[in-house]
Amino acid sequence: MSGTHGMSGSAAARNKRPLTIVFFLTLTYLVAEVVGGWWTGSLALLADAGHMLTDVAGVGLALLAIRFGEKPATAQRTFGYYRFEILAALTNAVVLILISIYILYEAYFRFLNPPQVESGTMRWVAGVGMLVNLYGVYLLRKSAGESLNMKGAYFEVLSDLLTSVGVIVAGLIMLTTKWYYADPLLSAGIGLFILPRTWALLKESVNVLLEGTPADVNLETLRQGLLQVPGVAAVHDLHAWVLTSGVNALSVHVVLTDEARHEDVLTRAQDYVTTKHPIQHATIQVERGDFAQHETHL
Repeated sequence: MSGTHGMSGSAAARNKRPLTIVFFLTLTYLVAEVVGGWWTGSLALLADAGHMLTDVAGVGLALLAIRFGEKPATAQRTFGYYRFEILAALTNAVVLILISIYILYEAYFRFLNPPQVESGTMRWVAGVGMLVNLYGVYLLRKSAGESLNMKGAYFEVLSDLLTSVGVIVAGLIMLTTKWYYADPLLSAGIGLFILPRTWALLKESVNVLLEGTPADVNLETLRQGLLQVPGVAAVHDLHAWVLTSGVNALSVHVVLTDEARHEDVLTRAQDYVTTKHPIQHATIQVERGDFAQHETHL
């Protein structure tokens, strides 16, 4: 039985600095947006502030996950704290869904009786937010595909950028036409914009926690490739799962042909799995045919 040693670190850990910058930028703007929304009476600003709150919480959880993920493995947690990142992404998704539902609920009642909004101040606050989010998108765009946390942070900041633009447009409409339905209409749009992206993040997080097969690993292709390795007669008990974003694990049993040498087959199989597929931690059990009959095969 063999496993690779020295697994690569969490993808999110390589992006600690931009995450930290985005965290403090969004935290500062969140305070300004809450004050601005309360001062102007704008639900759109408060709705976007709720979204910014999830940004702050999500990025904060990502940073906390990085800190835990860097801790060494222990006898009780042999894979370390890699899964903390996934728990952070799951928490972020659940909170964001709840806030989106609340925004839609509040927007409905404002449609029934739209309040007057101080649209001039609302536009200035949203304009600052647009600049903050534009810089956040610039910092996170390159790393968005590396981990669930980075993807969640990027899409949240991107959606905040778009909603800030929307708030500015709504402010202009209300300033020039006094049509105050623009505020709850935009708020509902923000809620509807957030939900499908958050749902996708939630599904990805749950799939990792359920130890589903990584999206970038084709088990059937991997199985057929192992069967082509010289000295391999059969493959069974093949499993692949995600430890955390950027760290895939695999375990498999390979059955030797009669003339094959254990060490040669193990070396070739290990090399094939870790160089031809996105697998960072592989455990391969090599056995003779008579041993395999004592096992439950999946």
